[in-house]
Amino acid sequence: MQAKYISYQQTNSFSPIVLDYIQGNETLRPFYKYSVDLAGFASAIEERPVLADRTLLVEVLRRQYASVKHSEQVHTNIELLADDKTFTITTGHQLNLFTGPLYFIYKIVTTINLAKELKAAYPEYNFVPVYWMATEDHDFEEINHIKLEDKKLVWETNAAGATGKISTRDLTDVLSAYQGYLGIGESGEKLASIVEAAYKHHDQLADATRALVDALFNHTGLVCVDADEPALKRQFAPIIIQDLLEQNSFKHIQKSNDTLEAAGYKPQVNPREINFFYMKDGFRERIVNENGSFEVLNSSISFDTETLKAEVEAHPERFSPNVVMRPMYQEIILPNLAYIGGGAEVTYWLQLKANFDFYKVPYPVLMLRNSAMIIDKRSERKMQILGIGHVSLFKDNEQLKTEWIKSHVNTYLSLADEERAIAAVFDHIKLNAYKIDKTLSQSADAAKKRALKLIESLDKKMMRAEKRRHQTSLNQIDGLKAKLFPSGVLQERVLNIAPLYVIYGDEFIKALLETFRPLDQKFTVIFA
Repeated sequence: MQAKYISYQQTNSFSPIVLDYIQGNETLRPFYKYSVDLAGFASAIEERPVLADRTLLVEVLRRQYASVKHSEQVHTNIELLADDKTFTITTGHQLNLFTGPLYFIYKIVTTINLAKELKAAYPEYNFVPVYWMATEDHDFEEINHIKLEDKKLVWETNAAGATGKISTRDLTDVLSAYQGYLGIGESGEKLASIVEAAYKHHDQLADATRALVDALFNHTGLVCVDADEPALKRQFAPIIIQDLLEQNSFKHIQKSNDTLEAAGYKPQVNPREINFFYMKDGFRERIVNENGSFEVLNSSISFDTETLKAEVEAHPERFSPNVVMRPMYQEIILPNLAYIGGGAEVTYWLQLKANFDFYKVPYPVLMLRNSAMIIDKRSERKMQILGIGHVSLFKDNEQLKTEWIKSHVNTYLSLADEERAIAAVFDHIKLNAYKIDKTLSQSADAAKKRALKLIESLDKKMMRAEKRRHQTSLNQIDGLKAKLFPSGVLQERVLNIAPLYVIYGDEFIKALLETFRPLDQKFTVIFA
């Protein structure tokens, strides 16, 4: 497989704030700490105070991996976390069914490759790639389905509370459907065996996801972290109490949001006055302050100030951070150097720095994950026949077809030269009219505008005529775009790993590991 690289701007798929961030726009400088380059990492290594209890972290991970037959590389990396010269490189995501969309895989590969690059640059330190499992999330409808080309599989079950604790016992039907899609080829059967071992041999979704991700990536030393642990949550308890009582996250994040909006950017998330849920098995509901009483929505549970403090101190695991406080929890319990996220995550992390500063929690290097387009052999041949380059693919259909007509059809006559000539004639008329009567210049402008509009209309008619003459080729362009941009968006946002693994097997993940270059901050186009 070969790779080519283009700028994220050329993909027309990323928000202005993300593009400005990766370009180092000075407007965003107050919202992050380190530049995304080796110099930025050198500063982060030198300045990063580690708040994490390393011994406790290793103990928890040993226990979490007890039921997973993990590799020697994973075992080594877990043990290395006890070393003061070891840092984590972290990405996080929900517990998507069968890994969900491809960007789940791309996040992890970016994390692994960045850890490798940093080890090469700073050999005296260790860098452990980490997948933070969003086991406390309760948005089951966001993770209970996957897209397999034109087929959608949905896991229908009665789910409530944190997704990590959802039982996998009634996954049989959707698992069978997934395995049926994978077929009887060697690569398909291998992935079918992997997912069966993960979901049938583990009773909860968190454990199944860990087993699946480990089976795909354990040769790289990737470590999966489930932070839904009382011992880990205890380290976060002082901030939980302070934020519940003082609502600092709301104040600081809202102020950052106002500043970003004033600069022309749209914030990704909005903080609440209280940014924690109350969580038990099968139950995760928001906490709200009602006239000094801390109420848990959709329940009869409530606390006053003293009973709330006592509950956090006795059961910190029952207090689950929402999207704006989870990153801080991560940075407290991990010796973390960098966080790798998608465009939406990069945006909301930029909103959080002021809150990190207030609580004196170190803010990591913030990186956009690698994105990719996989172009199969058949699509590559179509591109060659049509004379379409990989950069042009990212233009919208009509723009791409118009440009194709202009560059490939000899009979198409652009009226651009005529437009310029007519504009020049009317400018000359206007000058002469002005000499006769100053008010006539407005009439000349109006006549020029009408004439140019007629030329523009004629030009469009000629373009439509050419498109009708070359409908077969233009239909092929539509087909190519539909293949490479399912549902009109990047592959990675829709497509699951299954169809690619069936065709390429382990070579697919291997190709990603060989071609993703995190520090280059480029979009990867892979010709498979």
